[in-house]
Amino acid sequence: MKMDEQIRSMREQIEAAAAAITDSREMHQLRKQYLDNKTGLISALMKNMRDLSPEERPAFGKIVNELKTWALEFFTAQDARLKAAELAAKNASEQIDVTMPASAHCCGALHPNTLIANELIDIFAGMGFTVFEGPEIENDYYNFTALNTPKDHPARDMQDTFYVSPELLLRTQTSAGQIRVMENTKPPIKILSPGKVFRSDDDATHSPMFSQMEGLVVDKGITLCDLQGMLDVFAARVFGEGVRTRLRPSYFPFTEPSVEVDVSCFSCGGKGCRLCKDTGWIEVLGAGMVNRKVLENCGIDPDVYTGFAFGMGIERIAMLKYGIPNIKMLFESDVRVLTQFRG
Repeated sequence: MKMDEQIRSMREQIEAAAAAITDSREMHQLRKQYLDNKTGLISALMKNMRDLSPEERPAFGKIVNELKTWALEFFTAQDARLKAAELAAKNASEQIDVTMPASAHCCGALHPNTLIANELIDIFAGMGFTVFEGPEIENDYYNFTALNTPKDHPARDMQDTFYVSPELLLRTQTSAGQIRVMENTKPPIKILSPGKVFRSDDDATHSPMFSQMEGLVVDKGITLCDLQGMLDVFAARVFGEGVRTRLRPSYFPFTEPSVEVDVSCFSCGGKGCRLCKDTGWIEVLGAGMVNRKVLENCGIDPDVYTGFAFGMGIERIAMLKYGIPNIKMLFESDVRVLTQFRG
């Protein structure tokens, strides 16, 4: 009778404890407290068998096994009940009212530099140009010497260069890639070389790091007229139909003759405004016929082949086309600025 009362009391304890539990993890701990093979309270009852006589042991074992069977069924049912309740609560919390308006999501936009670079590549690819990207850390030979700018040449003073070592530098122009192409490719050559360049220059219209897009054409019979005809197409495609180009004499060590290229003001139609400083023209890039010395440095016979090269700052084109007053706005990653531009 004493054992029956102990068994009945344990069942009541289990039922009372389970009734107060609302979490399946807590129910698992309660189950372990009673049914663990080593430390469970029901398993501990079997230790009392050694105090019984041989005649009492079968009846005692039967009672304990019946309690264990009941406990297994009880905890299984309780676990199923709690998990079903938890699943129902989770489903209720995750319900979506499909009649409610959808959440608004801000759409991103390509950076103005990316928009202009993509546009320029599309324009010049349509004219037969292929893209070549050279290294940003360049050898002094490719960045200067091969471009007709030897160590003692005064033209080196035109660019404040970031040197990594006496012979390695952060390229100041993507023209270095043109030398690499001409050294390894026989004419005809028609390449576009985009990429980042670095110069110690910093104000409202200049940045120590900026993006450049340079082009090179080398073939038999290439003239300055071919250059202007190509630039006319470029100007009309980028700034609008009716925009014209103008070539002004200039100087670059790697081209001869060299020119600065202006476009007629696309804001005022050439009448004069704030954008063009009342001149009717806006400077956009530099260009010229490839210097004979540069062709010779690359193993190309200048008596057989001629060519032209041009280079423009992508940020400058973006600032002109989109009316951006300060180049710093292109590097600040202010989403209020960047989201105004769409391809």
